[in-house]
This record gives sequence, structure tokens and C-alpha cells, in this order.
Amino acid sequence: MHSSYSSPQTYIDDFNAVDYYQTYYSSEEGRLHGEWTNFALQNLHETFGPGGVNGHVLIDFGAGPTIYHLLSACEAFDIIITSDFLEQNRQQLEKWLRKDPDALDWTHIVKYVCELEGNSSENWEKKEETLRRKVTKVVKCDGLAKKPYGNEPMPEADCLLSCLCLEGPCKDLEAYTNLLKKFQKLLKPGGHILLLGVLNCSFYHTGKTKFSWLSLTKDDLESVIKKAGYEIVKLKVIARTEKSWMDISNHDSYYYVHARKSQKETSCI
Repeated sequence: MHSSYSSPQTYIDDFNAVDYYQTYYSSEEGRLHGEWTNFALQNLHETFGPGGVNGHVLIDFGAGPTIYHLLSACEAFDIIITSDFLEQNRQQLEKWLRKDPDALDWTHIVKYVCELEGNSSENWEKKEETLRRKVTKVVKCDGLAKKPYGNEPMPEADCLLSCLCLEGPCKDLEAYTNLLKKFQKLLKPGGHILLLGVLNCSFYHTGKTKFSWLSLTKDDLESVIKKAGYEIVKLKVIARTEKSWMDISNHDSYYYVHARKSQKETSCI
């Protein structure tokens, strides 16, 4: 466990959704707009493209205030349920869905995904409307709770997606493994789970606020996924090359995992 573990209350009190967007995703200032988004969006495009992962329901666990990771998924699923632990993040998601003038601007990333899909970037508004139509709910989730969605009725999902989230609430590998086991209850037999994040990272900043992060190696990642009862379909890791901003996050690589729940029903909790 990292010595300065950021508790859920720390996130409630100190996490600023707009600062997070400005720090990492803004077209003008965002530090992750580039290497990370290219890696994440390319892998998601390949996964959800023609002949890839598709279905009726996708659950997005721990979205933060972001929507970029759902831009390819909205072409492959009928229903998307997105979620986050923090009210301030859910408020930002709702603002974007209702086209609030104060909503965070994802246009630059939406255009990039359109180009990945072979469509003109001029079609970005159509892409946004497709995603808005497919997202049916924004709900609260809690990775540390016995039931991550509490009493919220949740359909069995064909796919569960989590991007840059799980290492935040989890203090150690045991907690991380247990959270992955809880996800088994949310997936249909044979359902897909997609995880994206960073390796060998112990902290990140949002604005001037520092938060802890569970540091995982590639071996750790493989181990917890298998212990949680999934079969790994694909695991991809690339090294971080952008080193000029080590002050706001000390990760050294990025990962993408595609795994599957067993076709047979098993009890993992």
C-alpha cells in the first residue's frame, strides 16, 4: 500500500473534475492528449470495429468526467451505462449528455476517432449524438463496496469497460483482485472485460492536488486478472516516451487488456 493512500473521502473533498480535464485532456494544455489517447483509442477502435466485440449492454465503470473511451463502443452496443464514484464527475457527464454550454469540450478527440473509423472529422457531431443516444444512465459506482452498484438495478452486460480507474480506490493487489471478482456478477457468461491504464505508477496530479495510485507491474496485472477468474485474450503494453511531465504522474508505460469471463457460471465471491 502506498504510504499516502488517497481515501474515498479525499477524492470527495479534493478531486476537481475540470482541473482533471485541463491537466490531461484539454486540446490546449492536456498532458495525456497525445500518447495516451492515441494508444487507448486505437486499441478500443480495433476491439469494437467490424467483427470485433459487440452486444446489447456495455457497462463503463469509473468514467471520471470523461467520455472519450466510449466513442468506438457506441457503434457496437445498443445500451451504455456509464458510472463514477464522484458526484462532481457524474455532473460533468450529465452536462455533456444534455449539451450544456458549460460541458467539457471533447470535440478534438471525437474528430480523431472519426478519422480512425475512416469517417471525415466533419462527422464529429453525428458521432457525439450517437453516443448521447446510447448512454441510457449515469449512475454511482463504488469499487470498495460489496456491491459496486449498490441497489441500482443493473442488467447483465456483454462487456465491462474500465479506463484509468481501478488503481485509484484499490490499496493493494488483494483489493484489486477482489474488485475484478465483483465484476463477474455484472457480466454474462463469456462476457468481455476491457481494462486500460498505466503501469509502475504511484501518484498523479489533478491541478495542484496529488493523489495516490496503486503501482502495478505487467506481471501483477496478469496475475490478478487470472486470479479473478478471467481468461486473457489480449494484453498489450507500450513504454511511455513522453518524459517531460514526470512531475504530474510517474507511470512508465500504458496497458490494454481484453479478457473474458468463463462461459460457465462460477461463484467468484
